[in-house]
Amino acid sequence: MDAPILSISGLRAVFRIAGRDIAAVQDVDLVIGSGETVALVGESGSGKSVTSLSIMGLLPKKIGRIAEGSIALRRRDGTVTELTGLDPESLRKVRGNDIGMVFQEPMTSLNPVYTIGEQIAE
Repeated sequence: MDAPILSISGLRAVFRIAGRDIAAVQDVDLVIGSGETVALVGESGSGKSVTSLSIMGLLPKKIGRIAEGSIALRRRDGTVTELTGLDPESLRKVRGNDIGMVFQEPMTSLNPVYTIGEQIAE
């Protein structure tokens, strides 16, 4: 049996505000198997975007971080990579090759996964 495509366990993402860590998401568990389609739904402010940004390693570095939990991704070559704690260069290699994100209203913002030059040229 293949490992799940994505496995999240005990995810807790926080933002540092006024010297305190404020939890934006906590205790998120999710397992996505091969061939499954999953929709992350919830009310405004429920943590959908923070969960997605955590998976992609795109939380704002100055104030956001993953405080607890594990995010494991099965890559195209079959290896499983723990995404939490990866250095920026390793994350860049994962993004686009093995995982991607469709941002809300993509025509009104730049995508941090691509260089500005690539996006302007497009």
